[in-house]
Amino acid sequence: MKALPGSLLQQLQGIQGFDEASFIAAHQQAAVTSVRRNPAKDLGLFPSNEQVPWCTSAVYLPERPVFTLDPSYHAGAYYVQEASSMFLSHMWQHIMQGNEGLRVLDLCAAPGGKSTLIASLLDRDSLLISNEVIRTRASILDENMTRWGYMNTWVTSNDPRDFAKLPGYFDAIIVDAPCSGSGLFRKDARALDEWSEANVKLCCERQERILADVWPSLKEDGVLIYATCSYSQQEDEQILDWLANEYEVETLTVPVADEWGIVTVSSPEKGMTGYRFFPGKTRGEGFFIAALRKKETTDTISVHRYKTAHDKKIQQQASYLLSDTDVIFLQTDKENFGAMHPAHEEDMQLLQKAVYLRKTGLTLGTPTAKDWIPAHDVALSIDANSNLPCLHVTKDQALHFLKREDMGIDDAEKGWLMIRYKGLGIGWVKSLGNRMNNYLPKHWRIRMELTDSDW
Repeated sequence: MKALPGSLLQQLQGIQGFDEASFIAAHQQAAVTSVRRNPAKDLGLFPSNEQVPWCTSAVYLPERPVFTLDPSYHAGAYYVQEASSMFLSHMWQHIMQGNEGLRVLDLCAAPGGKSTLIASLLDRDSLLISNEVIRTRASILDENMTRWGYMNTWVTSNDPRDFAKLPGYFDAIIVDAPCSGSGLFRKDARALDEWSEANVKLCCERQERILADVWPSLKEDGVLIYATCSYSQQEDEQILDWLANEYEVETLTVPVADEWGIVTVSSPEKGMTGYRFFPGKTRGEGFFIAALRKKETTDTISVHRYKTAHDKKIQQQASYLLSDTDVIFLQTDKENFGAMHPAHEEDMQLLQKAVYLRKTGLTLGTPTAKDWIPAHDVALSIDANSNLPCLHVTKDQALHFLKREDMGIDDAEKGWLMIRYKGLGIGWVKSLGNRMNNYLPKHWRIRMELTDSDW
């Protein structure tokens, strides 16, 4: 690894918990690999691995495997996420635990690590909006949220200022802000090449703009969780001071065990609490996170009367796909129909007037003159009917399916079959008796070349 920027090391002198020698030594070591299991798709994976102490569903891996070659990953059984950032789980459970029917925004959500984490902690009536302004990254976010399989996670692609049209709507907002990326030096060599003091200043200004734009949409007594993967105080503690100077807020704290190695810090001007993660002290990458409660009166948006979009005909045609039919069936775009929890139709009425809704609820598919073409999303959904016709496959067969290649199966019953690996859906085929048509979306297929040993 290249030498760490001297100006960064100079900036960090005097920051609580910073030890230059251990910091430099840690950056000569490889990044740690960790994964977080999906509690709704529990396969009992990694039973003997060391647990990430601040996230009960996460474990460390001794080395980084090729996740592309594991059909369980494609089924949404787990998510590959950096361990430090999973501290959000611990923070959420202490600050928000027991709250139901929440409206939550993950503002800078791609590729989906924090959104999939929060999705697993919410009750059925809560709604998570995962937003990504960059459309190409929003596509990746959409795929990861679909793979995770929860109906109450929606995806938007909007600039933060658009959410100001929803005053007082959100109970909690997570801002994992775009930053200079110094905490990722071990994971991404480009972050080291691109780091500069000028970029830190630029990121700080962008972070203030993002927070100012989204602030009106947080309700009174709502919680803002702010995070970066930067070590620079300008992007961390000084942002907390800026928030405290601009708005009426109170700092929130959570218990931290000494053995975790996490450093609890205070902002220099207002004494706002934050949590720093230094490689060498914690088993993870560089990270900063803090939580604030909004303590000022805020206008609250309300929905006008509306006519339900529930389509009884589609309910008759598509309800067989779901384990729970207490949902709203409705058209989601020109070709597809979907389902959402009844508690969220009012949210759709509000949101569609303010932001671009890329994904709402669960896409069910398309009716034809003869049958129903099920959407790929259903195969990955935790709400799919467990009694749907299916085909259980081996790892080799699953990988062939995921490459959209012949699985070598010629005796399957006719009709639509969900492909299941270890009991989890990974997609659909239509069996015609003498052959099968693979309905895995082309952009989901495995593109890497596989050797004989991979099968």
